[in-house]
Amino acid sequence: MRLSLKQKKMNTKSDSYTDNLGWSTDVGRTLGDAPTQAAPETLKVQCDMCGCMLKIPKPKKARYTVSCSYPGCDHIMKFD
Repeated sequence: MRLSLKQKKMNTKSDSYTDNLGWSTDVGRTLGDAPTQAAPETLKVQCDMCGCMLKIPKPKKARYTVSCSYPGCDHIMKFD
């Protein structure tokens, strides 16, 4: 049995195979990048007594209290 491929019988216009297997079509994202986690939201509060700036996590409730962390002050502020 003789197998041969003749050039004149191949139609290059109808045979347009393209292989995109394994390539991402997502232009803005690469497959190796992990999603970044957002840092927790914080608030800056100034102490009423000593004037120290405090950085606290954003409260989940509407009413909360903050105690000053400056040594010797220990003032407790209430927010409604």
